[in-house]
Amino acid sequence: MASHRRPKKPSRTRATVLTATAAMAVALSAQAAHADTKLSKSEAKDQVDKLYEEAEQATEKYNGAKEQHDKLEKQVSELQDKVARGQDEFNRMRGALGLIATSQYRTGSIDPTLQLLLTSDPDTYLDRASRLSQLSAKQADTLRLMAAKQRVLKQERAAASSKLADLESTRKAVEQHKDEVQGKLADAQKVLNQFSEKERAEITGGDQKSGGAKSGGDSGKSGGDSGRANRSETRPNIPAGSGHAAAALAYAQSQEGKPYEYGATGMSTWDCSGLTQWAYGQAGVSLPRISQDQANAGTRIYDQSQLKPGDLVIFYGDQHHVGLYAGNGQVFHAPRTGAYVRYEAMGNMPFQFGVRVG
Repeated sequence: MASHRRPKKPSRTRATVLTATAAMAVALSAQAAHADTKLSKSEAKDQVDKLYEEAEQATEKYNGAKEQHDKLEKQVSELQDKVARGQDEFNRMRGALGLIATSQYRTGSIDPTLQLLLTSDPDTYLDRASRLSQLSAKQADTLRLMAAKQRVLKQERAAASSKLADLESTRKAVEQHKDEVQGKLADAQKVLNQFSEKERAEITGGDQKSGGAKSGGDSGKSGGDSGRANRSETRPNIPAGSGHAAAALAYAQSQEGKPYEYGATGMSTWDCSGLTQWAYGQAGVSLPRISQDQANAGTRIYDQSQLKPGDLVIFYGDQHHVGLYAGNGQVFHAPRTGAYVRYEAMGNMPFQFGVRVG
């Protein structure tokens, strides 16, 4: 006859040992998996370079959206001010008619049509202008002006409302691109955090300070002018130049060693197009804010041998990076997060074309 006795439960001590053993096995397995997935410096450099490039692409989108947002904000403010002034003028016209009505009321001869037109409902009383024949010529002219002013005010209010909707749309775009930039920088920092400070410097090209690149909007700000310690030790032999381009290059060189920060336009930090826009502005030439627009700011030069110091130089297929040609195959630019304004060999990035401004 088969036994139906239940198997004996393991003792509490044995269960504890089994649990601890299983936990240790899981931990060792996780450590082994982590060890297996740790990147080499070469792999980390590839990942970080790619993330920094994607961050700069997003930066130029952020810059474009921010510029559009600022323009719309100014337009909305101007429209709202215009509407307010128009409303004041309209109210003064209406007040003048009110004085006429008061005068007529005192003499007991207020025109019923004028009374109707001065009703408290501003959306309907001017629609009764068919009775203008019963008013004096002066009153009729005033009412015609009021009707015209009311139409203009309606159009201006509609324009302001439309601009406000556009403003909200660009605000969302600014936030979206900002989040994208910060996400890419945070991902790059996670990769760098696996390595020592010395290894991080090797991966990022030597510009990385202690702690690595920051992912927030204050990236690089703490460096301030202290970043000037990172000036190029070997400055290229820059050929003599002239005109706005050479002046722009000279202004840009005054910013050597300052940290890169996405969206920055100086004076303690810069991004690539912020630096070139400022440098040319100091030389008396107005440039657009973003690199893709700066790429269309003059005559394109595809032969590098034809470039002159101070010409804009555009990199990458989507034209998301810009610098200034410094002569002898060198570009002077604000490179990327974690780096400082400096000279660099043109061959380090995919050159697209130069732009001769003016």
